[in-house]
Amino acid sequence: MIPDGYIKVVTVSRIGQKMNEQSAYEALNNGASSRVLILCDHASNHVPADVNGGDLGISKADMNRHIAYDIGARGTALALAKALKAPMLASRFSRLVIDPNRGEDDPTILMKIYDHTIIKGNRHADAKEKQRRIESYHRPYHAAIKAALAKTITRGEVPVIISIHSYTPQLNGRPKRPWHIGVLWGKDGRMALPLIEKLAENPDITVGDNEPYSGELHGDTMYFHATRKSYPHVLIELRHDLIDTPEGEQKWAAILARPLQNIIAKL
Repeated sequence: MIPDGYIKVVTVSRIGQKMNEQSAYEALNNGASSRVLILCDHASNHVPADVNGGDLGISKADMNRHIAYDIGARGTALALAKALKAPMLASRFSRLVIDPNRGEDDPTILMKIYDHTIIKGNRHADAKEKQRRIESYHRPYHAAIKAALAKTITRGEVPVIISIHSYTPQLNGRPKRPWHIGVLWGKDGRMALPLIEKLAENPDITVGDNEPYSGELHGDTMYFHATRKSYPHVLIELRHDLIDTPEGEQKWAAILARPLQNIIAKL
């Protein structure tokens, strides 16, 4: 049975702070001064008004599934940030607007079809429109990450980065994914390997090592801000049917919090 309380996690609102319509990101748990920075790249399914009138031309059901954002990731990340007393940054635009977890030269940064769904509002987005979205949304989010890390470095501390994502239990036409949680990493296993080991101690948790995706994506958020700088880091993927309720978000944040605290203390 998966435990319900590795550590007390403060309940957090799913609504969050009030944001300007054009804000590219939100900064949360700002009072925390930990060297840990929590990230949530795909926190929102919001489409700003200056992107195709705020409507990408797909159904509400599609905008509420994984193609538009990581279900449950924001709430889980925020609960974890509270537990670790760490600041957090989250994007405030759908990955279908522009994907903040891709390098600017990545051909998948602006998707025109995703998991068999044609993104009508992106069909005619040309190079100029892609560049405008990068400058309006992608770059401000990454500039905020860079600034947050610089604050930690200024204090004489080495940053630690934890990125929270979620994944769909099954893509269209594909087999079901068996993992409850995936721990993604590339060349630096300082955080990933002990986290995999600790989570695997529970027989009711199926842990994926670089599943369902590889952690070695050059140009993604962790590569750009952590791998290249040799900062300790880990990207955590949770199956979104486990965190699609506030209770699920709190439960899995609690499951992650204590092992992460111990790992960070030993770095």
